[in-house]
Amino acid sequence: MKSSIVAIAAVMTTAIGVAGLTDGGFLRQDNKKLGSLTGESQEAPAVGGSAGQGARGAPPQFTEVAQADRPSEEAQSTSKPQSVVDESALRYFAAKGDTARLQAEISRLRSLYPDWVPPADPLAVPRNNDVALETMWRLYSEGRYAEVRKAIAERQAKEAAWQPPSDLLERLNVAEARARLVNASELKQYETVISIAASTPSLLTCSEVDVLWHVAQAFAETKRPDRARDAYLYVLKSCDNAPERLATVQKAAAVLSYATLQDLLALERTTPEGVPEFESIRDDLARRFVAEGDGDKALAVDPKYVQRVEKLAETGGTASDALLLGWYQLRRDNMSAAEQWFRRAHDKEDSASAAQGLALTLIARKAPLEAEAVLYPWRDSSPDALATYFAATANLLAIDPPVALDAAVLARIAQETTKAREPATAQQFGWYARALNQPATAAQWFATALRWKSDDEPSAYGLALSRDQLNDKDGVVEVQRLWSGRSERIARLGEVKEKLDEVSRAPLPTAEVQRTQPQPTARTTVVTEVVAQPAAQRPRTGGVVQKSVRSGAGCRTTINPAGMAPQAALARGWCLMDLNRPLEAAEAFEVALQAPASQMREDAAYGQSLAYLRAGLTNKAAVSATKSTQSRGRVDELQTAILADRAIAAFNANRYREAILFLDQLGQISTRRQDLMVLRGYAYMNLKYHAEARRIFEALAATGNRDAMQGLAAVEASQEIWPNKN
Repeated sequence: MKSSIVAIAAVMTTAIGVAGLTDGGFLRQDNKKLGSLTGESQEAPAVGGSAGQGARGAPPQFTEVAQADRPSEEAQSTSKPQSVVDESALRYFAAKGDTARLQAEISRLRSLYPDWVPPADPLAVPRNNDVALETMWRLYSEGRYAEVRKAIAERQAKEAAWQPPSDLLERLNVAEARARLVNASELKQYETVISIAASTPSLLTCSEVDVLWHVAQAFAETKRPDRARDAYLYVLKSCDNAPERLATVQKAAAVLSYATLQDLLALERTTPEGVPEFESIRDDLARRFVAEGDGDKALAVDPKYVQRVEKLAETGGTASDALLLGWYQLRRDNMSAAEQWFRRAHDKEDSASAAQGLALTLIARKAPLEAEAVLYPWRDSSPDALATYFAATANLLAIDPPVALDAAVLARIAQETTKAREPATAQQFGWYARALNQPATAAQWFATALRWKSDDEPSAYGLALSRDQLNDKDGVVEVQRLWSGRSERIARLGEVKEKLDEVSRAPLPTAEVQRTQPQPTARTTVVTEVVAQPAAQRPRTGGVVQKSVRSGAGCRTTINPAGMAPQAALARGWCLMDLNRPLEAAEAFEVALQAPASQMREDAAYGQSLAYLRAGLTNKAAVSATKSTQSRGRVDELQTAILADRAIAAFNANRYREAILFLDQLGQISTRRQDLMVLRGYAYMNLKYHAEARRIFEALAATGNRDAMQGLAAVEASQEIWPNKN
C-alpha cells in the first residue's frame, strides 16, 4: 500500500497537479463579461492557457463559475512570505488508501501553494503534535464534517486565542459545498447547483469530475446546452482517467443534441492497443443518433451511424433496431425502405410501434386493407395508433371503385367508428354505401358523421344526395336550409337533379347532319382512343343471395352435378359462385331447376342467371331469368343487370345507338346510375353529338363525378378536332 501511494503522489506531482488542471476552464478565455452565473458585469480576469503557466498562474478552475470580483489566492501568495503547508490530511488519506481524496488534496494544495512540492511518501508526513487538531483531520478524512465544525467550536470556546488552520477551514468549506451541490442536483434544484459551483470554483477540477457532471447537467436542464457542452469538453480536453472520459460521453449523450455531441466525439483518443476509446459505446451512440433522427426529419445523421444500426438489425435480429430504422426512413418519406424495416420488426415482434409504422407505409402504398388488419389489434394502444387506424379505414372505404370487404371487417370498422365517434370514417361509410347503391344506409352514416362533426360539409352534401335518391324531398330541403350560404353545391342540388333528369330523358337525335370530315391525324387518333373509352364498370348486382356451403363435401373438386339431388345441386351452385366458378355453377343450378319445390326452382333460375351474368353471357342470363317465376325485386334486379350488360356490350362493339336504346329501357325500371350516365355521355360523344354529351358530363361533374370531369375534358378536346359538329 505504501509503495502504491508514493507512486500515485509522484504521478500527481507531474500530471494532475500541473497539466491536468490548467486548461484555463471550460469557456473560451477571451476576457468576455461574465454574468450567466454570478450576475456580474465586470471583465473576467484572464487565465493562462498553457500547462506551464497554469502551474504558477491562476488556480485550476472553470472560469464560467469563478467569481469575477474575487482576488486570486495565487496573487496573494506572490506578495506574502511562503506559508507553512499543513500536510496532515495527506497522511490520513494515504493511510486509508483513499487515492481519490489524496489526489484531490494534492491538487488543492498545489492551487493554494504553487511552489509546494508534494511529499514523496505521504505516509511519512509526521503526526501533528496537536492531538485535538489531529482528531479534527481524522473526522474530516472520514467525511464527518458536522463533527469537525462542532470540534472547532468547542475548542474555540475553551481556547479563545486558538484559530483552526486555514487549510482545514478551506477544505471543510469545499467539502460541504460539494455535499450541498450534489444534494441540490438530486433534488433537481439546478439553479442552486450552478450557484454553489460559482461560489466554490475549486470544486471544478479533474479531481472532481462527478461535480463537473452535475454542473453540466444543471446547464442542460436550464436550457443552456452550450454551457453544458463546454463543461463536458473541459473533461475530455483536460482529464485523463479513461473510465471517467467514457462516462462523460455517455452522460453528454443523454442531454446534448446530435450536432453538439459530435464536438465531444472529435476528442476521442486511441488506446495503447490501437482501439478508439469510445468504441464500446459506439453501437449505443449510433442507436441514439438514429433515434434523434426519428423525431427530427431535418436532422441529417451521418450515414455511418445509420449503416451501423442496419448492421445491428441484420445481425442481432432485435426488433428495436429495425423499428429505429423504420421510423427514421418514414420521417424522410423513404416508404419502401421504411416498410422493409417495419415489416422485419413486425415479423420479429408484433408490437404497437411496429404495427403503426407498417400501417403508415401500407397506407402510403395504397394498401389500406392490409393496414387495417395489421393495426386493428393495436388500435387502442395510443392516440396516435388509433388515428392511424382510422386513416387506414377511411382510405379503405374511399377506394374507387369500392372493394368488396368481408362482413366481419366491415362490422369491426363500424364498431370502432361508433365507439370513437370518428366522423371521417363515418363519412366514408356513407360514400361506400352510396357506391353500393344503398342510399338509406348512406344517409344514416352521413347523418351520424354530422352529429359528431356538425361543420362537415362533405357529409352534409352526401346526406342531401342520399335523401334525394330516396325521394325524401323534405329531408333535402332541411339540409339545404341548414347549409344555406355555406355550400353552393348543396344549394344547387335541385338544379343538378333537373339537369340529370333532362339528359336522361333526352331522345337520341334522329337527323344526323352529314359533314365532310377532315383526314385523321396522329392527334386525332390519340383523342379518339381517349374519348371512346368511358370508365364505366360492369354493373354490380345488389342483394345477391349468398348460400355458400360451409359443411359437407364442399365444392372445390370438379364433379358432374347431374347425379346430385336438386337441393344438393343448388347448394353446390352457390358454393361455386363463392369460388368464382360461374360456368360450373350454372350447370349445378340447371340440375336444381328440376326440383319439385317452386322456391328451389326460383332460387336456381335466379342463381343461374347471375352465374351467366358473371361469365359475361348476357343472352343466356336473360333466358335463365325466365325459367321460373321470380319476385318483383329479383325481376327488377336481373333486368337491370341484363340491360346494363347489354348497353356496355353494345358500346364496346361501337354500336352507340343500340347502347343508348338499352340505357333508355333501363331508365324505365331503375334509378339513375352515374356510371351508366357517363356511358351515355360517351356514346353521344362518339356519335359526334357534343352538346348532348356536354350536358350530361356537366351535370354529373357538378356532383363531383371524376369520370364525368374526364369526359367533359374529352368533349372539349374532341371539338377542337371536329369543330363543325354540334
